[in-house]
Amino acid sequence: MNFFEHQDQARRNTTYLVFLFGLSVMLMILAFYLVAIVTILANAEGKVSWWQPGLLVLIALATVIVIGVGSISKMMALREGGAGLARSLGGRQVTPQTQHLKEMQLLNVVAEMALAAGTPIPAVYLLEHEASINAFAAGFSAETAVIGVTQGCLDQLSRDELQGVIGHEFSHIVHGDMGLNLKLIGVLQGLLLIHILGRIILRGMDSGSRSSSNNNDKIGGIIVIAGIAMAVIGSVGLFCGRLIKSAVSRQREFLADASAVQFTRNPDGLAGALTKLGQLSNGSKIMAPTAEEASHLFFGEALPGVAMFGSLFSTHPPLQDRIRRLGKVPTFVSVTSSSHPSTLAEGLMMGLGEAPAASTVSVQGRSSQTVSASPPPPKTPSPQTFMAAIGTIDGRRLAQVQQFLQALDPTLKTALYRPDSAQDLVFALLFDSQTSVQDQQIQILTSAHGDACAQRVMAHHQALNSLDSRHTLSLLELTIPALRTLSTEDRHRFFGTLQGLIKADGRLSLSEYVLQLILRKRLTHDPKATQSKPAITTLDALWADAVILLSVLARMGHSKTEDAFYALTSGLYQLPGAKKQTLPTALAPVKLTHLGKSLATLEQATPKLKQAIVDACAHTVLADNTITPQEAELLRAVVMVLDCPAPPFLA
Repeated sequence: MNFFEHQDQARRNTTYLVFLFGLSVMLMILAFYLVAIVTILANAEGKVSWWQPGLLVLIALATVIVIGVGSISKMMALREGGAGLARSLGGRQVTPQTQHLKEMQLLNVVAEMALAAGTPIPAVYLLEHEASINAFAAGFSAETAVIGVTQGCLDQLSRDELQGVIGHEFSHIVHGDMGLNLKLIGVLQGLLLIHILGRIILRGMDSGSRSSSNNNDKIGGIIVIAGIAMAVIGSVGLFCGRLIKSAVSRQREFLADASAVQFTRNPDGLAGALTKLGQLSNGSKIMAPTAEEASHLFFGEALPGVAMFGSLFSTHPPLQDRIRRLGKVPTFVSVTSSSHPSTLAEGLMMGLGEAPAASTVSVQGRSSQTVSASPPPPKTPSPQTFMAAIGTIDGRRLAQVQQFLQALDPTLKTALYRPDSAQDLVFALLFDSQTSVQDQQIQILTSAHGDACAQRVMAHHQALNSLDSRHTLSLLELTIPALRTLSTEDRHRFFGTLQGLIKADGRLSLSEYVLQLILRKRLTHDPKATQSKPAITTLDALWADAVILLSVLARMGHSKTEDAFYALTSGLYQLPGAKKQTLPTALAPVKLTHLGKSLATLEQATPKLKQAIVDACAHTVLADNTITPQEAELLRAVVMVLDCPAPPFLA
């Protein structure tokens, strides 16, 4: 199953969730109706029919309203996505400016994984009051994803083990599980609300009976019965909610474990983390009051008490089964707490770009083999291999990322951690090679940010001369976490300076356009606005924009008009139903500036249509079986804007 099929399956799972939710609501309505009928029969003097449609409609309406209010209010509270959930669990965001060595190690592992997976680098939250070993990924999309990690992970796990846990969470990001998980929290809150209201009613009646005499015993009795019914039937809702979470979550955990091993090529790391989790007294238990609603998001069982009921309510498979599937024998021996690094040198070895030693992995019963940390550069991919690489988790790419980070100039690496220096680094990426243009750009920087900024940017520009052009976008991605901490005012000034630097030479180059495209996607794009628009399901609504996109790609990679037109038609014929459309007879006179609006429309396509669009892009770019750095840069940027994990380091 490829990336797009996983995304499509996530959409189908949402439909499955709605079905289970509807079934639970129907059961609760039926239970309330039976309680009401029994109560009426017990108090009626004459004969009363069991079938009362009016009463059923009234009960159904009241139940749906209460559940709807609970679900909608929770979904409104989750509008922030993963960040809001992480804070509700007691999480604190770990910023790139942290001086804590273990937190630095965590950020570095997450950054490496994100670059290798081709996803945005997620914000990282530390649940510093949780001593257990656990983690989660949450968000409505990869663009807004966050990763949460307990303090126990930092204290107990080695770097390889932490990498295995983070690899597991990246599987949930890449496979599109997160959006469904957040929707599940909102939906199940409605079922839980009836139970909560029942308990409130009973508590209120109890205090009322102690404080005053009750002259309306009959009415009071009915209210008590209603409270008991709501509390009990609400418990049925909680029961159904846990069943739903269990049904949706359990099998995905095996997939995430397998993906983590494929990503890191080190089953010992993940198996070691699971083993330590199993031997700790508090294991993976989460103490936060909101742990119940978010239990299905975590790496390990956040509510271990459910295990006494067997696997029926468990959101995760048994630890022993997970470890055995990694080819290891589950042995929960004592583990000494991992202390913080004793020296600064030891701490720095945890840092950005540290590549683990060559590791071994057994796959599908084959014998273990050594994996080199410095693999040879990949060959130019075919469209098929490019498509297969999207959304896959590949240990070879992780090794390439680590190699790139190890070789990165120390001054550039240092600039990644603070918002002001990250800005300087982005400005340096836009510096022109011509002295006359540079003079204008220096004036722009001095006017907007001061002379010291201009000097720092010039120093970064010199350091960037040794950077392989294929690594430019990866370096840009590394600046995003720090740039996201800019205030609204500083972000506005940052983009204003970018525009000035780009316009200094009077033309828009491909690299300038790509850089601007990605920064706007990462820093100003509103995923909630995109989600609120209906998904586009037919090619008819996308055809004109697809022609513009493929025309730009064709022109960028082919100097001859006839070659560019052949590349365009090669891509268009990959679109489903292309023969029914009006095919262009010549290459349209499109420019880079036409691309933004078309990409905004294409972004709304369903996963299956996006797959066809990206496949068409790959066929257009690789029509001549070659790919230039400029083509690779633009292709990767387009794929990123379409919310697909773009494979880095195209040859």
